[in-house]
Amino acid sequence: MGTTCFCFCGCVDQASVGIIERWGRFERLAQPGFHFFNCLAGQFLAGVLSTRIHSLDVRCETKTKDNVFVHLICSIQYRVVKENADDAFYELANPREQIQAYVFDVVRALVPRITLDDLFEQKSDVAKAVLEELEKVMGAYGYSIEHILMVDIIPDDTVRKAMNEINAAQRLQLASVYKGEAEKVFLVKKAEAEAEAKYLGGVGVARQRQAITDGLRENILEFSHKVEGTSAKEVMDLIMITQYFDTIKDLGNSSKNTTIFIPHGPGHVRDIGDQIRNGMMEASSAQIDQ
Repeated sequence: MGTTCFCFCGCVDQASVGIIERWGRFERLAQPGFHFFNCLAGQFLAGVLSTRIHSLDVRCETKTKDNVFVHLICSIQYRVVKENADDAFYELANPREQIQAYVFDVVRALVPRITLDDLFEQKSDVAKAVLEELEKVMGAYGYSIEHILMVDIIPDDTVRKAMNEINAAQRLQLASVYKGEAEKVFLVKKAEAEAEAKYLGGVGVARQRQAITDGLRENILEFSHKVEGTSAKEVMDLIMITQYFDTIKDLGNSSKNTTIFIPHGPGHVRDIGDQIRNGMMEASSAQIDQ
């Protein structure tokens, strides 16, 4: 790994450490740079280890406490400790497989005690547990675990679809509640507006009728004073007949009406006058009672 060897010398690259043996036995570590070896005395460069940080992605399948199978992807960053490079060189033949085995062991022991929802919230705790175990084990072999990241948690496709449907149903339920509240407010405001409109309409009708009554009273009194010998009843009949013919004239001039059937004759005019007089008397008696 990045090493140039000659018969009596060798070169160790930067961010690397060399392993020097004498007659097949470990003698010392060679730091980066140029080195001379006494080949006649059995000294040679057995190998070189890189001290750079390496990254290993481990994909582990396990199940949660609520029996949901998930895939966890862990990213482990590790490096060789310079001072213990001889342990890393001689103790482990394949450190990546060793790290992967310990990750499997810790994850499959911890995750089955956590539900799926809690796993998404506590993934940092799982990564911390894996880090503590690997530091304890791999430190004895000359490796340092720098960081462990729980990159992703992937449930089964059917589980993810069900979770999305649950979330969508909850949001639809919440939306229906808000919609119902909005419709309730709309209906209440509409009812209040209709009640207010009816009240104001009643006040308007009452004022209109009062104005008509006052106008008729003034006309009767004025006509009685100007024309001697006429009674209030005669003046009232004359006004009713005039209003009756004005109404018929307005109905005939209206372009929106086609055919209207109304009773017509002196008797009907007299009946209308009697009804108006009775209404005026009842209105006057109501005002006196108040």
